[in-house]
Amino acid sequence: MRNHEIDFVIHGDDMQCVEIELDPQETVIAEAGSLMMMDNSIEMETIFGDGSKNNEGVMGKLFGAGKRLVTGESLFMTAFTNTGSGKKQVSFAAPYPGKIIALDLQELGGKMICQKDAFLAAAKGVQVGIEFQRKLGAGFFGGEGFIMQKLEGDGMAFIHAGGTLVQKELKAGDKLRVDTGCLVAFTPSINYSVEMVKGIKTALFGGEGLFFATLEGPGDVLIQSLPFSRLASRVFSAAPRGTGNSKDEGSVLGGMFDLFGGK
Repeated sequence: MRNHEIDFVIHGDDMQCVEIELDPQETVIAEAGSLMMMDNSIEMETIFGDGSKNNEGVMGKLFGAGKRLVTGESLFMTAFTNTGSGKKQVSFAAPYPGKIIALDLQELGGKMICQKDAFLAAAKGVQVGIEFQRKLGAGFFGGEGFIMQKLEGDGMAFIHAGGTLVQKELKAGDKLRVDTGCLVAFTPSINYSVEMVKGIKTALFGGEGLFFATLEGPGDVLIQSLPFSRLASRVFSAAPRGTGNSKDEGSVLGGMFDLFGGK
């Protein structure tokens, strides 16, 4: 194996965390801000990109960091290394309610394509790159933009999905239509495209958006029931619009006072 071989345990149900066990000198990389806790002998180091290539020069590191910038992620990642003499643990938490999925890239053919903000952590050596959509329609209207993330290697990687996770195995010729925001990840053998909702009335008043993703097998697809964008939209729409001075701000009376300009 080119990647570090790590052991792990996923704790919890809806607000999960993953505990990773590192042997001496083993390293795991993670998104900045995902750390939950770590043992005393774990050393943190901020790195450009994913740190998968130890001997790459300055330009290589800048290129790797630039790829992450294109996907909307931070230029930096954090490497956690066990510098002690025994097994040590480091834990990472999910950013919002949902599921943490462990991906064995060796069993998945060495590559997985996922939405740009799904990545949580991985064994050192896993490459976190970018995947350009071959079709412009999928790029501009696919909900995840023209660029998606790809995870490559033969080690363990961990991604996060919102709400409940559903896994679908598509056979050759099978097609599945999915809300673009609900698509989490899929294997490279999946043919991914975007279709417009049929019918002007359905498109404008159906409340499901103008486009959906069409996935054609063979391959595996991971789908989430609660995209973060949908969760954020509901929270924003339910948030009080008042100035915060009214005692009845969260009530029906408070809403009526706001409607008529009351204080």
